[in-house]
Amino acid sequence: MRRLHTLLLLTLFTGVLLAQNYNSIDPDGNIRPASNRQHADSTKGEKEIPIGLKVWTVDERFGDITPTEPDTMAFMYMNTIFTSGLHGEYNTTGNLGAPRQNRIFTDRDESNEFIFANPLDHFITSPGLFHFTNTYSPITNLSLNSCGNRTNGEDHFKALFAINAGKRLGMGLKFDYLYGRGYYSDNSSSHFNYSIYGSYLGDRYQAHFLFSTNHQKQAENGGITNDNYITHPESFNDDYQEAEIPTMLSDNWNRNDNLHVFFTHRYSVGFNRKVPMTEEEIKARKFAMESRKESNARNAKEEARREAEKDGGTFDEEEYDRQLKMAANIPNADSEATPEDTTWTKNEYVPVTSFIHTARLDKFTRIYQSYYTPADYYGDTYNTWSRFSGDSIYDRTEHYELRNTFAVALLEGFNKYAKAGLKAFVTHSFMHFTLPDSTTRSRSYNENDFFVGGQLSKTAGETLHYNVTGEVEVAGRRIGDVNIDGEADLNFRLWGDTIQLAANGFFHLNDPTFYHEHYHSKHFWWDNDDLDKITHTKIQGTFSLQRTGTHLRVAVDNLSNYTYFGTSYDVENSGDNYFRLRNKAGVRQCSENISVLTATLGQQLRFGIVNLDAELTYQKSSKDDIIPVPAFNAYANLFLRFKIAHVLDCDLGADVRYFTKYHAPDYVPGIGQYAIQETPSSRVDIGNIAVANVYANFFLKHTRFFVMLSHVNHSGEGGNYFLTPHYPINERLFRFGLSWNFFN
Repeated sequence: MRRLHTLLLLTLFTGVLLAQNYNSIDPDGNIRPASNRQHADSTKGEKEIPIGLKVWTVDERFGDITPTEPDTMAFMYMNTIFTSGLHGEYNTTGNLGAPRQNRIFTDRDESNEFIFANPLDHFITSPGLFHFTNTYSPITNLSLNSCGNRTNGEDHFKALFAINAGKRLGMGLKFDYLYGRGYYSDNSSSHFNYSIYGSYLGDRYQAHFLFSTNHQKQAENGGITNDNYITHPESFNDDYQEAEIPTMLSDNWNRNDNLHVFFTHRYSVGFNRKVPMTEEEIKARKFAMESRKESNARNAKEEARREAEKDGGTFDEEEYDRQLKMAANIPNADSEATPEDTTWTKNEYVPVTSFIHTARLDKFTRIYQSYYTPADYYGDTYNTWSRFSGDSIYDRTEHYELRNTFAVALLEGFNKYAKAGLKAFVTHSFMHFTLPDSTTRSRSYNENDFFVGGQLSKTAGETLHYNVTGEVEVAGRRIGDVNIDGEADLNFRLWGDTIQLAANGFFHLNDPTFYHEHYHSKHFWWDNDDLDKITHTKIQGTFSLQRTGTHLRVAVDNLSNYTYFGTSYDVENSGDNYFRLRNKAGVRQCSENISVLTATLGQQLRFGIVNLDAELTYQKSSKDDIIPVPAFNAYANLFLRFKIAHVLDCDLGADVRYFTKYHAPDYVPGIGQYAIQETPSSRVDIGNIAVANVYANFFLKHTRFFVMLSHVNHSGEGGNYFLTPHYPINERLFRFGLSWNFFN
């Protein structure tokens, strides 16, 4: 009944929207030309209000601006709510906001220094991915998706507000709250984010600022005690509901609190030149001129009224308007002699050399807390300081890093001979870590690292682009670390289609992270001072056809001294349950070379209103006991695209995701990491099962909303419904989501 009321409200809400005349965006996320009209005076008609929204990201090292699309796309909006990813490519522990790991190895990000944030990075937006805004009118976005009830449901609410103070200074704030209560016991997620940002885009001086704070709380249940509750429910006498299935742990939590401050600014020297204004800028200029004209007319009328009343007379407003109208119709000699100027230009400052400073502060705190631990659950216990006694756990570690980069850039495009941009930079990083110790409450570690490097890039034009960046550590504990990253793309027309050939890759020679080398807790402890540097080389090529929607990607990753986590445990049977006891986990390093081949073929097909989007990925690891990957990952989305009443865009369809069986990494709650299953007798497979959703996705002017039945193919007869060993995914659920943009 609650869902029926929701649908009725959505229907009513849609009807109301049909009657509105708001500014809007199209289904591809582009701002439509201004359609709002402001009625300042019913006798003067309507005045058009210009609308414009520019969105960009900034480079984390140099603060370079890259235009991007606003987060307003209607297509695939229904899949943005899943922790498992847009195409279901992530393994997760099942709940909204849960820890996750990409099954496509080449798409995994290299580990951050604070490794405990990696499985939860879907909620943390790095400065390089954050969307800065510039808007002619204030914009607010409110988004909500939900399923279930107050006991087991999932809710995700986001709010974004953006405004400009003049054309150069933009600012905004973002609020993000995610609460997944969990359909299985002790598996809830609660994440909170608050961010404020600002940007100043002057001719000579530019600056970007971002402040973000996150609180992430993840309940840990250790997985269910018997996979047969999911795979073979008929083997039990009782019919277990999801929340009734026994789990290994209760009253256990991983808590991550992090704070991020990012500031980048630059001063440029160069010259001015005239360039044409954009259509949006012309509308804004005309709007400002019309507003000034109306303001001047109102002021003149008020002055005439005061003069008439001061002389004791009366002010005839109709006669004043009539004479003003007659005067406006008298030809002006100057205006007739000079034809109207239809060329709208503006001064553009062309920077030649920039002096750049970027500062970044990241602060993390991680707590693993438990009020109850089953007997013999952990294989090792260490003598470490704890605020709790007995089987309670309070493992705490802190880390912060302050990084400063100073750069000088010779920019491309200031004359016809400057075909590329060149930068040189120096970076200093100070890192601090604290860990529990056996004799004191905490032990501190400090690192100072100095890097030098450069970049050669070409971003202008439509045919060829490239970017090569290299850096080397010249002083510090990790002296000798080298990072070289490059990318290039070539675009050309052939047979009426736009073809893109792109290549990217890198060579990274780095020490393992601090937490791979050192970690102290009540049940996990290591000091690995003898780990070698990791070598990771990647080469990737992509072939794309724009009109036919075809893309082919081939990537090869080669690694030596690959560093990872391994885990083992013993299994003991007790009645219907199989308890995983004497759990151990630690850092491993493989000195042998490991290669991973990845090939992805994607295709978009259109036949009238019938649409099919499909993607198939093949992977092969040379050592699948260390880097296990499924041989095939597949995603397909079949939908009908049509309009209702000529205004409501609708995608009505079904999608499915699938991957083949493999020994997927297990999840270790005590360290919050995915780890390789190392005990052959207890190793389990997941995969070889499809998960399908049916949905209706709608777009109306500035509003997106959807209704969905997720995991529609679930049945009570069982199946291998796991994305992580022993962590089942949710059964069939009704979901809905709404995202509404307010302009002005």
